[in-house]
Amino acid sequence: MDTSVWLIIGALALLLMAGAAAVLLVRVVRARKLLIDAGIPLRNKALVWASVIYTVSPVDLLPDPVYLDDIGFLLLALRSLHAAAHAAGAGRRRPAATPVESGGNLSASGSN
Repeated sequence: MDTSVWLIIGALALLLMAGAAAVLLVRVVRARKLLIDAGIPLRNKALVWASVIYTVSPVDLLPDPVYLDDIGFLLLALRSLHAAAHAAGAGRRRPAATPVESGGNLSASGSN
C-alpha cells in the first residue's frame, strides 16, 4: 500500500478514538451527579474512580497508543454506575406533592 493510504487509515483511527474519548468524557462529567447521590453503593462509586485513575496512570494492559483497555474500563464503570443509579431510583423525577384536603375525616369524627 502507498504511504498516503496508511496516513489516511491512521488519521481515521485517531479520529475514531478521539470521538470515543470525547463521548466518554461527557459521560464521566454527567456521572458526577450520580457519584454525589447517597443512594448509589460505594462499590460502584469506587469502581468509577478506579477506572479514572487507571486511565490516567502510566501502567496499562495494552501499550499506550492503543487506548482500548482504558476506554473499556471507563465504559464498564459507567455502565455499572448507571445500573446502580437506576436500581436505586436516582435521577427519576419525584412525584409532586398532592395538596392535603382540608377537613378530611377529622371533622367528621363528631368529637366537638
